[in-house]
Amino acid sequence: MGQKPVVAIAHDYLTQRGGAERVVLAMHRAFPEATIYTTLYDPDGTYPEFRDAEIVTSPLNRIAAFRRDHRLALPVLAPASQSLRIPADIVVTSTSGWAHGFRTDGVVYAYCHSPARWLYLTEQYLGGSSARSAKGLSLAALRPFLKWWDQRAAARPETYVANSTVVRERILAVYGREAEVFHPPHSVDTEGPRDSIPGLEDFLSPGGHFLTVSRLLPYKNVDQAMEAFRGLDERLLVIGAGPMAADLRAAMPPNVRLASHLTDAQMRWAYSTAAAVIAPSYEDFGITPLEGAAWGKPTIALRAGGYLDTIIEGETGVFIEAPTATAIREAVRGFTVGDWDARTIRQHAETFSEERFRDRLRDEVYALAGTAPRR
Repeated sequence: MGQKPVVAIAHDYLTQRGGAERVVLAMHRAFPEATIYTTLYDPDGTYPEFRDAEIVTSPLNRIAAFRRDHRLALPVLAPASQSLRIPADIVVTSTSGWAHGFRTDGVVYAYCHSPARWLYLTEQYLGGSSARSAKGLSLAALRPFLKWWDQRAAARPETYVANSTVVRERILAVYGREAEVFHPPHSVDTEGPRDSIPGLEDFLSPGGHFLTVSRLLPYKNVDQAMEAFRGLDERLLVIGAGPMAADLRAAMPPNVRLASHLTDAQMRWAYSTAAAVIAPSYEDFGITPLEGAAWGKPTIALRAGGYLDTIIEGETGVFIEAPTATAIREAVRGFTVGDWDARTIRQHAETFSEERFRDRLRDEVYALAGTAPRR
């Protein structure tokens, strides 16, 4: 048995609460001694559990505006990523565009959420043509350099794994590299405390609302989910934060509510009292159907991306063919709570447990180091 390797974890930026950040927490629970390296870290903007980790950031972290909105740092994120040097035997990299470019003399195990959306799926990322906004025009100007940098960075990892089938196909198309599918875990604790959300106690009566959990970005199609409920005798709760928040609040129908920055206990309450989850976005993996499934809740989801890996049609959810208000509205009208077996849905969620994720991650990382896994 060889000597235990020094393992580090790398992630693009820790400034928000999303599925990728949940994966980093699961990685850190697998390797609790590992230091986490990232370009930007906002303790108040991301999950509080990161406060218990040792985190090393790039010099960009001194700029508060970048911590509040990492998109502002786009022109300088590539050199900032190059400036981070990681002293470790193995670097477990959680990447969707930057962390695979951090420098190290160790072995790099790249867990890829997707090749950079803003480079390779630009119109989907922006929610329209790149020529229609200042952000899109800036991105177009930077694209040649960023593609050159990204392709060089993508050649460094010894091992690539993809979080879903669609991402595996994307990695092959963009980087010419084969990657095995390694699904992320859900980290839902259904036994923990549940706290109501102030002001929504009457709105969220048990089993009486639909739930969307999402970052508020154009490709998430939250605006379409909200519009679908206009005029329906149903209620929708949207949980999320992002640059579209103000516009979405201004356009909300009276039977829709938007909540942001909830605690885990409040999230448990929102999921446990829901009738179903609505997931209309283009996701590389998309964790919310599994979070809902842990509570026995079915999902109405777009037939695309990672949802094809995580939803069993007719057993744990139904698909819509387009992310439009009309398609979502029809699915909600056809939804009946009694059609779903909560036990079957929960059993499906268990196949994506954190324990399985942890064991496979440790096996693969220690195999790279030539040492036996330590469970």
